[in-house]
Amino acid sequence: MSNNAAITKTADNIRVLSAAMVEKAKSGHPGGPMGGADFMALLYTEFLRYDPDNPAWFFRDRFFLDAGHMSAMMYSTLHLVGWYKKDDLKHFRQWGSVTPGHPEVDFNRGIENTSGPLGQGHTNAVGAAIAGKFFANRFGDWCDHIIYAYISDGGVQEEVSQGAGRLAGHLGLDNLVMFYDANDIQLSTETAVVSSEDTAKKYEAWGWKTFTVDGHDIDEIRNALLMAKQEKDKPTLIIGKTVIGKGAIDEDGKPVERTHKVHGQPLSKAGASLEKTITQLGGDPNDPFKIFDEVEAFFKKVKDQKKKEVEQFRTVQENWERANTSGAAKLKMFVSNKLPEIDYEAIAHKVDIATRDASGEVLAYFAGKIENMIVCSADLADSDKTERFLAKTSAFKKGDFSGSFLQVGVAELTMAAVASGMALHGGVIPVCATFFAFSDFMKPAIRLAALMELPVKYIWTHDAFRVGEDGPTHQPIEHEAQIRLLEKLKNHSKKNSMLVLRPADADETTVAWKMALENKNSPTGLILSRQKVKSLPDQKGKSRYKAALGAQHGAYEVIHESKPDVILVGNGSEVSTLYGAAEILMAEYNIKSTLISAISEGLFRSQLSENQHKIIPKGVPVFALTAGLPETMHGFVGPEDMVVGMESFGFSAPAEVLDEQLGFTAEAIAEKILAFLELRGNKF
Repeated sequence: MSNNAAITKTADNIRVLSAAMVEKAKSGHPGGPMGGADFMALLYTEFLRYDPDNPAWFFRDRFFLDAGHMSAMMYSTLHLVGWYKKDDLKHFRQWGSVTPGHPEVDFNRGIENTSGPLGQGHTNAVGAAIAGKFFANRFGDWCDHIIYAYISDGGVQEEVSQGAGRLAGHLGLDNLVMFYDANDIQLSTETAVVSSEDTAKKYEAWGWKTFTVDGHDIDEIRNALLMAKQEKDKPTLIIGKTVIGKGAIDEDGKPVERTHKVHGQPLSKAGASLEKTITQLGGDPNDPFKIFDEVEAFFKKVKDQKKKEVEQFRTVQENWERANTSGAAKLKMFVSNKLPEIDYEAIAHKVDIATRDASGEVLAYFAGKIENMIVCSADLADSDKTERFLAKTSAFKKGDFSGSFLQVGVAELTMAAVASGMALHGGVIPVCATFFAFSDFMKPAIRLAALMELPVKYIWTHDAFRVGEDGPTHQPIEHEAQIRLLEKLKNHSKKNSMLVLRPADADETTVAWKMALENKNSPTGLILSRQKVKSLPDQKGKSRYKAALGAQHGAYEVIHESKPDVILVGNGSEVSTLYGAAEILMAEYNIKSTLISAISEGLFRSQLSENQHKIIPKGVPVFALTAGLPETMHGFVGPEDMVVGMESFGFSAPAEVLDEQLGFTAEAIAEKILAFLELRGNKF
């Protein structure tokens, strides 16, 4: 059997397995997998570099699926490789199975990314390609690898594709190859009904190399892939004209193809005969999950060849490591995701500075010390203070990845999805920054990062209405409440899906960065102020930094009273406001306050209840303050307690005027605390 014949047979096997999976589950998308099978068969047999015995091998080529609804195609292909069992396919979309309806990241089974929300998967691939370039620049071309992506009409149409396409072309990511499954059919209509753009010209305008091929002609696909591997200046888009539902027939043997009916339902519901289709494709209707004998024999040879390629690569790697001992040690540290020793207490801060400035000072300290940190900014480096990091390195540009900074442009969702791709690639620490109000644009990628348990670090500055003159469009009122919802969710590892930190002053910002770097199981968001914040005092003989280490519990005492009249709780800028209010209450009314800085509700609530009660004991009135929605602080108070927060959008005015008008001065808050205590029956 010729190689082309074996690959075609493999493609037919993928079609049968995919259709059978969807039919058994009574749910799924068979049409796309049947159309894309030829590309997958060729990619996994002749082009993709991987270790059949170690799917998570670091220097593998990577395949990112954007069209997550085509998961049956992915699982079927990886079953032929040997990473999924027959029973896994039979339990497609069922409770407890390893074959969910849309793929969820699983390196040990060859799944590089969680996909489903269209557009993000191939944007993740852009991030992985950037990380690959980062590695090749530091350790040499021997470790270069290719990032492949698979996209459908929906992924091309999603707005994030514009940012991903522009960025990949601008940077000349010649290690990125994307296959566009152009079958002209969408879920509910033909593609021509919703789009008339020339996709090839669009990508060419962004700086991509494009090829248009018959998506079922093995030679045409192969030639395009070979040309893509030889390209040294641009990313490559291969537009494969495919037939959705290819091979599906009805009881009379007539084709049931090229229609949206085979897109999102079992073939039997689309008017096709599964039995006749399987028979025509060379399968056994009585055992539709069987690997064809010829395909099984073919893949044995393929896997033997892949193992030889891996061994050859490892020989090159070992020779390089022997000749570059210091580089080898650095490579090992990067790949193992270990941090260098960091003396956080040595990071010096000015007094009474904005927490965004404190973060900038931390980043300046990290630059050169954490050599695999990549910082990204959405055209706001001056404002989000990532410029402090950039000043000690350089921005990536076409042909030059010697720096550690990515200027993304005004594209927050793209930036967040690219950062997730870097984290998925591994070996680098991605950080991305913008205004907190613009976290709205990022939310889809943040959510997937939380689902994938990716240690991406988000810097969100301009954290409250004190943005001031920019007005309500730039003042994040409801954003903290929204983003902290992810702190309440558990991920698959039964841990909080996200760590959200709003530090109260400069030293607490250093501690927040320490917590962010040590958090390797979920994303971390740092919410930082634009305006200056008063530095909190040292405590019980401890330096301010040592006292701020209490933030690692989610909340800790800034002022301690053994028998307080009231417990004050806040985070971020509001802690210093409460501190001022506590001084007023003590001086004028002899009211004793314990002040709690609550940097993370999720972290605080994840502790045992007795530990929570040590910090916020029962039986003492609790007054909480937030510059966001009151819901942000509800996790710290009881039904008889009080939360003061914003009840409306912000206004355009200087920050100090807004504090006065909205009642967020220490004097105004002291009055509200006094009224609250009197309402509770206390007399002062």
